Amino acid sequence: MADAKLTPKAIELLQQRVIAHVATVMRDGTPQVTPVWVDTDGEHVLVNTAEGRLKTRNVRRNPHVAISVVDPQDSYRGSLVVRGTVVEVTTQGAEAHIDKLSLKYNGRSYTHRPGEVRVILKIKPEKVSGGVTRS
Repeated sequence: MADAKLTPKAIELLQQRVIAHVATVMRDGTPQVTPVWVDTDGEHVLVNTAEGRLKTRNVRRNPHVAISVVDPQDSYRGSLVVRGTVVEVTTQGAEAHIDKLSLKYNGRSYTHRPGEVRVILKIKPEKVSGGVTRS
């Protein structure tokens, strides 16, 4: 797939307090879907998770993912679907990022669990569709 860009409306939606669903591929080829907090750097979709979680294991084996987000205020015009590839799994900045997300979603800092290693999944969009891609 060719790379696609997030539209300004898609970026705006990803910056809101909305839940996304990320689909990864299991070892046997079946899909696995998880609701997640979501963010963007303007180019990539960012998902913060922890080492050892199923989605982290899945993307290390097969980096192809899909993400679906729906704006609860406008479920038709406010929809976003991104198909893409996890181009980076990094611990760099992940602790600060989960704190930022927790403030966005919960209004307080994240409660860090002893021994938990946070990671950011950086997803490069290859196909972007949904209401936020239309003018």
